[in-house]
Amino acid sequence: MRPTRTALTLVATALTPALLLAAPAFATEPAPSSATTVVTASDATASPVDEMSDDDVRVAIARIIGDPDTGKAVYAAAQAALDGTIEDQRYFLETGLRLAQAEDDRVAIARILGSADPKTDKAVIREANEALDANTPEALRAFLETGYRLAVAEDDRVRIARILADPTISDALRAAAAEAIDGTPEELRYFLEVGQYEV
Repeated sequence: MRPTRTALTLVATALTPALLLAAPAFATEPAPSSATTVVTASDATASPVDEMSDDDVRVAIARIIGDPDTGKAVYAAAQAALDGTIEDQRYFLETGLRLAQAEDDRVAIARILGSADPKTDKAVIREANEALDANTPEALRAFLETGYRLAVAEDDRVRIARILADPTISDALRAAAAEAIDGTPEELRYFLEVGQYEV
């Protein structure tokens, strides 16, 4: 399984310029921007797909295609569905969208793994690998929507704990780090990127 993941990481890294995804910068974002927007049939319209008119189905797919956050696999599958029959279009909204989203999510996670530092991003690497090992659309999406943010926070807490373990730091920095270590993921990230330098 690991050689496959390595190959996926290499392919994703090579395709990075062509991808419509942007890697999450850090934990300050509640949902990483690298993840394409999760668009489900129920999000696209207020009614289940089987109750939608043919025109409503086409409009829902057109909205997905027009969304700038739509990933490459979702875009291609939506375009193919729109070019097909109404049955193809309904299938896309009911099933194909979920599968294409999972493909985009795998690429996003591979990019996160490719940019992670094995020395300091241990929680991120662990959680990303667990999501890829589970290999379900739900597990992949859960990592990108919440798991990544929480894993970054775990790694940030370790970084702050290392600062606190340094006996040479000032009292002011020690107090700021002690306060930050129990904070939210956003507070942890702020301390590491800005707060420690302001002290």
